[in-house]
Amino acid sequence: MKSYPTELIRNLAVIGHGDSGKTQLISSLLYVAGATPRWGKVDEGTSTTDHEEDSIERKVTLNTAIAHLEHKDTKINLIDTPGYAAFVSHARPALRVADCALAVVHGGRGVEVQTEKTWAYANEFMLPRMMVINALDKEHADFGKSIESAQHVFSRAIIPFTLPIGKEKDFRGVVDVVHMKAYEFDEQGKAKEVDLPTEGRDVLDKARERLVELVAESDDALMEKYFEEGTLPDEDVIPGIKNAIARSKLCPVYAVSSTTLVGLSTLLDGIVDYAPNPAAHEAEHGRASMDGDGSEPISRKYSDSEPFSAYVFRTIADPFAGRINVMRIISGHVASDANVFNSKRGTSERLGALHSVQGKQLDKIDEAHAGDIIACVKLKDTQTGDTLCDKSAPIVYDGVEYPEAAIAFAIEPKSRQDEEKISVALHKILEEDPALSFTRDAQTKEFLLAGSGQLHVETVIDKLRKRYSVEVTLHPPKVPYKETITQRAEVQGRHKKQTGGRGQFGDCKVVFEPLPRGEGFIFEDKIFGGSVPQNFRPAIEKGIVEAASQGAVAGYPLIDFKAVLVDGSYHTVDSDEHSFRAAGRKAFRAAMEKVKPTLLEPIMDVEVVAPQEYSGDLMGDLNSRRGRVQGMEMRGNQQVIKAQVPMSEMLNYQSTLNSITAARGSYHMQFSHYDQVPHQIAQKIVEQARAEGRIRAEEEE
Repeated sequence: MKSYPTELIRNLAVIGHGDSGKTQLISSLLYVAGATPRWGKVDEGTSTTDHEEDSIERKVTLNTAIAHLEHKDTKINLIDTPGYAAFVSHARPALRVADCALAVVHGGRGVEVQTEKTWAYANEFMLPRMMVINALDKEHADFGKSIESAQHVFSRAIIPFTLPIGKEKDFRGVVDVVHMKAYEFDEQGKAKEVDLPTEGRDVLDKARERLVELVAESDDALMEKYFEEGTLPDEDVIPGIKNAIARSKLCPVYAVSSTTLVGLSTLLDGIVDYAPNPAAHEAEHGRASMDGDGSEPISRKYSDSEPFSAYVFRTIADPFAGRINVMRIISGHVASDANVFNSKRGTSERLGALHSVQGKQLDKIDEAHAGDIIACVKLKDTQTGDTLCDKSAPIVYDGVEYPEAAIAFAIEPKSRQDEEKISVALHKILEEDPALSFTRDAQTKEFLLAGSGQLHVETVIDKLRKRYSVEVTLHPPKVPYKETITQRAEVQGRHKKQTGGRGQFGDCKVVFEPLPRGEGFIFEDKIFGGSVPQNFRPAIEKGIVEAASQGAVAGYPLIDFKAVLVDGSYHTVDSDEHSFRAAGRKAFRAAMEKVKPTLLEPIMDVEVVAPQEYSGDLMGDLNSRRGRVQGMEMRGNQQVIKAQVPMSEMLNYQSTLNSITAARGSYHMQFSHYDQVPHQIAQKIVEQARAEGRIRAEEEE
């Protein structure tokens, strides 16, 4: 395959709500441009970018996928992004490496929730945008209403560049507002010029006038000319459009149907003519090294004349090809078998063969230029978010921050064989999907798999089973309750056994006192003299620590208390470490009858972000979860509610949040502190612990 210079490359991240038709649009564009011989269809499981088994089965895009085509000698890289809430965070790395976002809106539904969310991601990266109103052949599709909804939600600078000819099943062509021409399309998506329709001429004239006005507004010199002449000639309008789009002063909208191929060739013309090429960026900023040595920030221009650098934005764990790293070349050019430097990890890599990506297919290329997207196979150390560069001119680019996992589930291997395979399999899945986290809870000893939603975690379980033959069960995680004491008490722990021959003897007096929350456990030795020899005293502490780990109320570890050793006695023959450890355990148990132990629960700092109109319902729900609202603030046009809520009340929060906000809200939480469990709830926890066998009968010493 040939390589393309920077000016002849267009990189577009295709964003939008689930079921708006992004994946089908990409497959149809590839077919119309002749990049694929067969027209791939989502319904048939043959689309180019939804090639993973799970995606085909669920008819849902689960992660970003890349495809490319050539139109008018220009290479167009299209990055398909997920549109469902559980996977939408994967749109962020795609937007990080794109030069333009192509927002897809369903003609029958207008702008939906995840379109808003991904549009906000594009704002973060200050990315120019184009828009497609898709599915205009469907029942109830309305181009005018869809445009109005986009202008209302986003900006008045959203302007139609094509208008539909015909409606719903009669949608057969488009009018090009820029060039004032009309086209109808055959079943292969080929355009034939026709006369401008007389019907709706006032809509066309108004759209053209608004377009010229916006182009004039984007440039001071053009604005002056516009005021003098009342309009602008085409020779000013066309270059002015490119400039206005690049500066995000204008978002062109195209009328299309990805299932009948109407309007697609006109959209391809628009992408080539108006979407910015990589060189339109001023520069990409980074730093000289990972260690933050105080050096000035450095940058690279999207040019072949700069030293080589590339940002890795996607890792694919392919069962056959191994690890595939997909990267965008930011500066310089690169040939196959090049030796490069991973500046984030401080290691050298040999690139081997370079590939252009077409869904699951990799096509070898000899070289690639600044701005292009390529893939390399079987690199040793490189992961998503890494920078590859020329060792003599190191640079590290900032990676993409994924939102904190919102929901965690405990996973349990079904067999010993599964237990052995699970960590290797999950490591590969985590390489592909940095939005996941896999940890082991030190207290409950459970393996926790966390993701952005229940569906996200369930797809991982499916992947473990189908791809890696690992069977696991999924259940809500256990809440890591703790216990503490509320009163002071002085007790004696005495262990004495005589069984013929040498006996066992240990005796200690210990004062137990509560400590402030978060202080943990303190052991203090206040014995003066030799009532207990020095070498036996640590054994008393060990015995108390062992007993505290088993708890006193519901079998949870006891924390935030102090044990002061004040006295004791020993036997010259029968005393040993084991006896004093047993004495320490008995002292603990005796104390628990006097110090009024109680249950503690983890309290989480919760931050909920949602449109303002839902704040009343959200606060009501948080209050019903025993939450305490700490404050509210506006962040852009979103309301942020900060609260402290017990962890046990947040295990099913994601589904409730989606229900209240129509999936327009998000949240994250982190541990804050432990607090006392209300008496009625504590009783239920104790009953459950008894049923689970967590409360142990007193050991025989």
